[in-house]
Amino acid sequence: MSGDDLPREVEIAVAGAGLMGAATAWALARRGRAVALLERFAPGHDRGSSHGSARIVRRAYPDPLYVAMTGRAMALWRELERESGERLIRITGGLDHGGLRDPGGIAAVLARAGVEHELMPAAEAGRRWPGLRFTGPVLFHPEAGTVDAARAVAAFTARARAAGASFHPRTPVLRLTPYEGGVRLETERGTVAARRVVVAAGAWVSGLAGGLVPLPPLTVTQQQAFHFPRRDPDVDWPVVVHKDEGVSCYSLPGGRDGGPGGGRKVAEHDGGTPTTADTRSGVVDPAARERVAAYVREWLPGLEPEPFGETSCLYTSTITEDFVLDREGPLVICSPCSGHGAKFAPLIGELAADLAEGAPSPDPRFTLAGHRAAAGAR
Repeated sequence: MSGDDLPREVEIAVAGAGLMGAATAWALARRGRAVALLERFAPGHDRGSSHGSARIVRRAYPDPLYVAMTGRAMALWRELERESGERLIRITGGLDHGGLRDPGGIAAVLARAGVEHELMPAAEAGRRWPGLRFTGPVLFHPEAGTVDAARAVAAFTARARAAGASFHPRTPVLRLTPYEGGVRLETERGTVAARRVVVAAGAWVSGLAGGLVPLPPLTVTQQQAFHFPRRDPDVDWPVVVHKDEGVSCYSLPGGRDGGPGGGRKVAEHDGGTPTTADTRSGVVDPAARERVAAYVREWLPGLEPEPFGETSCLYTSTITEDFVLDREGPLVICSPCSGHGAKFAPLIGELAADLAEGAPSPDPRFTLAGHRAAAGAR
């Protein structure tokens, strides 16, 4: 995907063309806004948090706010599929288990939200999904599965361009300089003046906006994911989230990255290696590989316990794991998604577009002040 000529002036610039930035450009462009989408790397790169062929989408959260947001996001994913002609979502159903995951508590939240679900004992889950192991109550909900992140980024970007946005890959934003009436974006290809700037730079957000707005404490970690072969290629399972003492893992169908045999993607949600956007090694931690292989041996006996593929990505996390969605002057901050934001991408794009048009933050927890208060209370 080639880029467009860099404009000297634009109504709204979006810095970062991962899932959140590309979704924001789509949302703004189809509202008729003049938008320039800038990305520091080539299209489809794997340096950030938005690459790969499989991320989990699900409705199951212990928090009613996020349950409601997943419903809105799912409808927007379907809208993007219709507009783009791309199949991005694969529905498999979802399983949640483990004492610290609290399947019963999540079931109660889903019940209040009117989301279809089923709570069952471990033995029943084991019968229904042979090759998975459970030791306590298991929550199943059908409206879960995977999204192809890489194809979603491409679809958001293509639809944004079709609606009039310009796209500028390989155009790092070096500096943001607010002035009366807007912001100047200094890039390696020239300077762009914008009335508003949406900073959707993921792990690069602190370096780009940290001196301009009071960002909350953020942690950047390199996470590792591994692909394991299925023992029986005719058997498949829902996406799984498992959290208990000493366990915080998830697994899902690997999509294109799973190869022709449909390998399973397995990873830890916690346990990443602290790093920065520019110093991450990309080298998979051998200790993480062994932990995940040991998890597979114990909990996923339907998989061969030796991974055939591995990858890394970045988490940029707040203390609470809530998102940052707020505006300060002409700058909209839309970045740290704490490792669980991919499923919300089209909705986050709409919310960031609202902020760029002058609307308030969608929830006090997502504001800069809300994050600072949460950090101060800990």
